[in-house]
Amino acid sequence: MKTIIINTSARKNWNTAMMLKGAKKGAEAAGAETEYIDLFDLDFSGCHSCMACKLKEAEKNRCYWNDDLSPLIDKILHADCVIIGTPIYFWDVSAAFRALLERLCFCTLSYDGNGHFLDRQVNVGLIYTMNTSEEGFETNVRPNVNNIEEMFAKFLKGKVMSCTAFRTLQVNDYSKYCMAKFNEEERREGREKRFPEDIRKAYEMARELSSKPSDN
Repeated sequence: MKTIIINTSARKNWNTAMMLKGAKKGAEAAGAETEYIDLFDLDFSGCHSCMACKLKEAEKNRCYWNDDLSPLIDKILHADCVIIGTPIYFWDVSAAFRALLERLCFCTLSYDGNGHFLDRQVNVGLIYTMNTSEEGFETNVRPNVNNIEEMFAKFLKGKVMSCTAFRTLQVNDYSKYCMAKFNEEERREGREKRFPEDIRKAYEMARELSSKPSDN
């Protein structure tokens, strides 16, 4: 089993990354080979609509744009599982996540009638970290991420799971920022008492998705 773990946040050591590193341990506990990637280390963009992946003579399930994202897409489509983490900005996933989603799903899309080129399953785990509350997530974010999860289920054909972290600690020292509306003490208490459980959920999700079918 091979699991790819992708951080679509620009912050390499903060909430999203911490949960993803917990997920990495969970995948490894299931016996999977893992690879961890910070997407902001790569040079990439969204889909250019070049249509090269739709040419009749082209190898299918490949993105042909010449940048750092195309080799990563190839790795994902040959893996058994991908775990992707994103912060939630303005009720939606990060721009980097969206760029990856466009490129990854479009190159598996067929316009010949059957809808899909991919003939194998890739399990997908999604990690969402956010400033908002659980109520805010259900009201404002859930419709957006539901659409994304449905896309992954349709195009990658595997099991799709997600886990969330709410009211996350945003910075180390709130006194340096114009962030008076937030209660630093409350956020620190959440980091100490609630966030370890969020990381554990990411661990368990990745372990389940990265297990061989006979192990489930």
